[in-house]
Amino acid sequence: MVDYARRTARVLLLDAADRLLLVRSEFTPDDPRGHGWFTPGGGIDEGEDVLAAAVRELHEEVGLRAAPGELRHVASASGRADLGWANGLFRDDFFLHRVDSHEVDTSGLTAFERTHHSGFRWWTVAELAATDEAVFPGGLADLLPDLIAGRLPDPPVDLTWHH
Repeated sequence: MVDYARRTARVLLLDAADRLLLVRSEFTPDDPRGHGWFTPGGGIDEGEDVLAAAVRELHEEVGLRAAPGELRHVASASGRADLGWANGLFRDDFFLHRVDSHEVDTSGLTAFERTHHSGFRWWTVAELAATDEAVFPGGLADLLPDLIAGRLPDPPVDLTWHH
């Protein structure tokens, strides 16, 4: 088994208009990009299953309750990074969840998350493909058309590591 510096569970949340929800996060002051867009999700707690973490993070970050059986593992990304607070090999696992619509509720954010989260936005595939903004992970605009059409990868695909 790989000893990861950090593992995260993230959710590709698509609505009935085939838009993907991304959360805006502010970078450190020395990062010239300023901010980036990420899928909802975060770290897996000690002893927690990756799917359970995805369900928990979806509720904490955007206020949506989902059952584990409603999420499908569709992608992962891994690579090395030094974030200051963690250094080494990281892995993100991505789960697809579809909803008709959802009113985002950020009241469940932790104090740490509140210092970095600065909004959210529903993105179309065309908007993702055309943006110059930092969107993580890479490859979302290429993956989404298949997911929207109901073609789920088996096994999950590898996306571009973002650090």
